[in-house]
Amino acid sequence: MSDTNDKDKKPARRPLSLGKGGTVRQNMSGGRSKQVVVETKKRRVVGAPGSVKLKKPAPVSVTPKAAPKAPEGLAPNKPQIDEIAEAARKLGLSKDEYIKRQEAVQSAAAENSAREAARRAEEEERRARMVEEQNALRAKKKAEEEEELRRMEEEEAERVREEAEAARRAPSKAAAILAGDDEKDTRTELEKAGGRIKKSRNMPSKPSRTTKGSDSGRRKGKLTIVSALAGNDERQRSLASVRRAREKEKARQRGGQTDSGKISREVTIPEVITVGELANRMAERGADVVKYLMKQGDMLKINDVLDADTAQVIAEDFGHTVKRVAESDVEFDFIKDDDPVDESKQKPRAPVIAIMGHVDHGKTSLLDALRTTDVAGGEAGGITQHIGAYQLQLKTGAKITVLDTPGHAAFSAMRTRGAQAVDIVILVVAADDGVKPQTIESIKHARAADTPIIVAVNKMDTYEADATKVETDLLQHEIITESMSGETQSIHVSAKKKTGLDELTEAITLQAELMDLKANPTRDADGMVIESKIEKGRGPVATLLVKRGTLKRGDIVVAGQYWGKVKAMMDERGKQMKLAGPSAAVELMGFDGAPTPGEPFAVVETEQKAREITEYRERQLKKAATVAPSALASMEAMMAKLQDKTMSEMPVLVKGDVQGSVEAIKSSVEGLGNDEVRARVIHGAAGAISESDIMLAKASDAPVLAFNVRPNRQAKDLAEREGVEIRYYSIIYDLIDDVKGVLSGMLEPERRETFIGYAEVLEIFNISKTGKIAGCKVTEGRVERGSGVRLLRDNVVVHEGMLRTLKRFKDEVEKVQAGMECGMAFENYEDMRKGDQIECFTVEMIERNLD
Repeated sequence: MSDTNDKDKKPARRPLSLGKGGTVRQNMSGGRSKQVVVETKKRRVVGAPGSVKLKKPAPVSVTPKAAPKAPEGLAPNKPQIDEIAEAARKLGLSKDEYIKRQEAVQSAAAENSAREAARRAEEEERRARMVEEQNALRAKKKAEEEEELRRMEEEEAERVREEAEAARRAPSKAAAILAGDDEKDTRTELEKAGGRIKKSRNMPSKPSRTTKGSDSGRRKGKLTIVSALAGNDERQRSLASVRRAREKEKARQRGGQTDSGKISREVTIPEVITVGELANRMAERGADVVKYLMKQGDMLKINDVLDADTAQVIAEDFGHTVKRVAESDVEFDFIKDDDPVDESKQKPRAPVIAIMGHVDHGKTSLLDALRTTDVAGGEAGGITQHIGAYQLQLKTGAKITVLDTPGHAAFSAMRTRGAQAVDIVILVVAADDGVKPQTIESIKHARAADTPIIVAVNKMDTYEADATKVETDLLQHEIITESMSGETQSIHVSAKKKTGLDELTEAITLQAELMDLKANPTRDADGMVIESKIEKGRGPVATLLVKRGTLKRGDIVVAGQYWGKVKAMMDERGKQMKLAGPSAAVELMGFDGAPTPGEPFAVVETEQKAREITEYRERQLKKAATVAPSALASMEAMMAKLQDKTMSEMPVLVKGDVQGSVEAIKSSVEGLGNDEVRARVIHGAAGAISESDIMLAKASDAPVLAFNVRPNRQAKDLAEREGVEIRYYSIIYDLIDDVKGVLSGMLEPERRETFIGYAEVLEIFNISKTGKIAGCKVTEGRVERGSGVRLLRDNVVVHEGMLRTLKRFKDEVEKVQAGMECGMAFENYEDMRKGDQIECFTVEMIERNLD
């Protein structure tokens, strides 16, 4: 049996009466008892105020009598002296230590008991207070409900009395209403008099509510289960219904508007919009808009398209204001610019390099050799070969991002798209072969992109190596190395022997420090698509190079006509990444398609914004594909058209041996053009030329560019009959040169501005004969007489013109360097103010080309 049941059955014992000292009679089981000598001490007070104060039990001195075993459930007695000595001996303690330990145990037990009793007393007191508070709250709520019911009954009785009085004052009118005579006039007069008599013909009139003492059966008090089951089936009016009626009556008496008025919204209307989308933006029912159009004579459905003018008329008729936007506005601020004022967020980033050069000059071998310097990558085979960019960590701790460009064509496509992804170009030249045509092409592309060049003279381990001849040949192309008293670094390397690699990486690090490459890692990420593919089991996979910001999982990314949410990111070794900072190259999963390499990407705020941008781009691509060019299907005819300046686009059809060649040709050809002239690939695929390709070229008036492929017999005969020209190529550079020759002829000289310096206006002087002269201090660069100037006020251009006067003290000077003061006057403008900033630049006309 449990301890609780034992306590319930046994009678409560009286507490031992203790004096200052003496003996106490202790009862034992079986009718036995014994005398115990005790000594009292002062007890410590434990518990809440008002509770029973307990004293600390005194140590008990036990007589050396035989101590029988204590019954179960009771506190054991102190053992006798011999037993104490035996117990102390077993524990390795002295008698005094053992007795003190026993006293401490009993004292702790007594304190715990007192503390538990005090806690129970406090808990009981708290429960009692809660019960009292609940009872008081229930009583208060019941009193309020009774008071509310009493007040409503009095108001109902007062209303019934008023109705009876109104009916008594107009008995004839009430009779006329019941008889059906002069109903309208009588009802109007009764309503004015406050009466509510209703005419009843086929429907019995509703019995009026009576006073408090009537037998109307109005429910009193709250509805309980007992009252609901009492058999009263009459429906009672709820308290909430009475309250709503009273509020409605008060609003009617005040003359207020119970229903909220129609909300006027600002509706954004693009160039085309569907009926359903218009209704959604107006927050109107689609059926109401369709009904409105039917009344206007337009039988349209919910998915039909409206033009902007019609949509504006509809929105204004529905009481809304209209905001007209162009369809291209969805791409506004797609790639945001950094705030030039906040420079504190700009952090250093790793440089992005591209290795370029002639075929068989050792570009691939140099890449493989550079991979061995990667501390994190270990051996050379540790890097995935399918990624288009990867990052190296050098022994010095610095990082370098390498862009794997398979040829100058892909690099040209990236540069002409304006992504500015590459910071430094490593120009590889074989020491035993010298400068070749493709080397010159690489130099032109690097110069067009305004990218610094580092020359890597490879194959220095060969017998015919002559680095001096290479550097001398580069002088013809305005590449002056440091050994020739120039600024371009030249490093002698051997990819085969892996020599000179440390010097090359040091040169890259030094060039990056000079360029002071920085980016804001806290902004939304943007950059370029390096490569894209569709893998089985993974879907579309894109290789992205982050230019600015930090790319995170869950971000919504738009690239070209595709968008997606970042599901996973991997580095070049296949390791999962959660964040990708500036200059990082990652493989991204989550796009709904494979974006075109070279397309810029950016993070947008919402999925709706991403859909709007991609849908707009898809419409533009379809529109461009349906527009037929006006040129003939031959290069000569297109040249004639370009000379007449009647067209600015050249359509071509590309067929290649492999998809990689087609993509390289497509990106290179489309990257050759500019805003005035460009080439457009209407179709590109791998495989032999078929009859359908000839028919498409005929319909589009485009020539067929065949790269290492030939047409079948039927396609060749069809091309001869239809007059479609097929051009065959085996070298990509010959194809590019032909396209360049076709596109040349329309380009005017380019006006290029070169920034030369900044100056700050310190004071304005008014000279009688000369006019206003701005006293300035050159803060950056230099200022030259006759140069172009822009006047900036709060970083806003307020004037652009030419510098008329540049004086140093009283003398006219040609130029003023940074840190010096001067006087400046503008042509036909004198509204300069103190604190304005002057930007100086030079203008030169450069012959334009498509390089």
